[in-house]
Amino acid sequence: MLKEYRFQKVELVPDIEECLENAKLELSKKQMLLKDKKIPVVVLFEGWGASGIGTTLGKVIQNMDPRFYNVVKMGKISENDARKPFLYRHFYEIPENGKVTFYDHGWMDEVTGQYLRQEISKKEYKEKIESIQKFERTLVDNGYIVIKFFFHLSKKDQDKRIKKLLDHKNTAWRVSDNDTWQNKHYDKCINIYEKYISQTNPAYAPWYIIDATNKKIAQLQVLETLLAYLDIRIRKGKEDAPLVKNIFHLNESIDLNKVDLTVTINEEDYRSELKKCRKRLKELHNILYRKKIPVIIAYEGWDAAGKGGNIKRVTSGLDPRGFTVYPIAAPDKGELNRHYLWRFYKRLPKDGHIAIFDRTWYGRVMVERLEGLCSENDWQRAYNEMNEFEYELHQWGAIIIKFWVHIDNQTQLERFTERQNTPEKQWKITDEDWRNREKWNQYEEAIREMIEKTNTDFAPWYILESVDKKYARIKAMKILINEIEKRIAK
Repeated sequence: MLKEYRFQKVELVPDIEECLENAKLELSKKQMLLKDKKIPVVVLFEGWGASGIGTTLGKVIQNMDPRFYNVVKMGKISENDARKPFLYRHFYEIPENGKVTFYDHGWMDEVTGQYLRQEISKKEYKEKIESIQKFERTLVDNGYIVIKFFFHLSKKDQDKRIKKLLDHKNTAWRVSDNDTWQNKHYDKCINIYEKYISQTNPAYAPWYIIDATNKKIAQLQVLETLLAYLDIRIRKGKEDAPLVKNIFHLNESIDLNKVDLTVTINEEDYRSELKKCRKRLKELHNILYRKKIPVIIAYEGWDAAGKGGNIKRVTSGLDPRGFTVYPIAAPDKGELNRHYLWRFYKRLPKDGHIAIFDRTWYGRVMVERLEGLCSENDWQRAYNEMNEFEYELHQWGAIIIKFWVHIDNQTQLERFTERQNTPEKQWKITDEDWRNREKWNQYEEAIREMIEKTNTDFAPWYILESVDKKYARIKAMKILINEIEKRIAK
């Protein structure tokens, strides 16, 4: 592919400037069409150092409306980003519906660079390639257009450009250590780049090789390719994405109807266990920080099941500087206009810290499913997408614990009624709670399917029997303690 690429000496056609201007004007029209149709677009620019990516990008966007695009320069990984999952900083920058994000280098440059410099092993490199494949696929499946350009230069041309830039004090700064390293190890780099492109070149997120020998021709190539690809995708419209088969081992299904909700704990034992659990959690939190192990605790459950009180007791044993609780309500406008997992990605903890989610990404297959807030294809796909998301967190090194806080129908009714009749508790009950209660049977089916399809080894579900809230609190704390102890013992 790259090694066999034949660079041709290209002479500028007389009307090249006119062609470029017409293409830029046409792209500005396409941009407005994307905006009107609320289609988000990701454009990735990768390639050799000194290949003219920055110049080309500047020319491509010249006539576009800057309110509806963003250019992201993905340089050196910051200290904060280094403490997050691999794809965090790339996922964080995805555009809202109707907007375009241009990445000036991105996940390819990061991963191939790490591998070429032997900063990651062959196994880690393979895992990151698989992560990228899933990342690009889930963007497309959720309505994004993804298009990727690789700017190609011969070793000789790259060397010539680097020397020319270095010869002038006003341009020397544009040559990075990576550019010169690349040129020195050109053959080694081209082998890795070629394999990478081959492994990440699906029809739904294709690579286009740009001959960067002549800058104006390169600009025209990019513009014409963008226009043609966007035109096809706009005319095609959003189609239901294929359902991907789950590849992860699933634990034995949990029958909620057989869960013993009569279990209880007496007051004396509760106070004694609470004290011991708090003490142990405090000790373990220090170890988590020292070992830089992130923890993600996800709470789902019936309304009035006692999630808030459970979270309060769990956090009472933690250092307040090392955890954050995220109460998840309806998404705001910016969140609603992006991939549904984006708002959870941006709330992930740093390594050594704990993130506790009061409601989670599983709203996709419960409330969004039952209230018709997403299509059937969307929520059917989501089981695998969420398994993949959690697997990414697991590969990063996170401990993932998912709690379903469980009560029966009658207990919920009693708690709703008590809230309704107690002035200081009335803020806890809404008309929506009563409406959701009318769909108890539908929710039961959705919950059963959710647990069945996402109960993985690396992110298992734990049922907290919460008719006796105190019993559920102690159980949650003990599960957390056990999971942390298992990890630090490895």
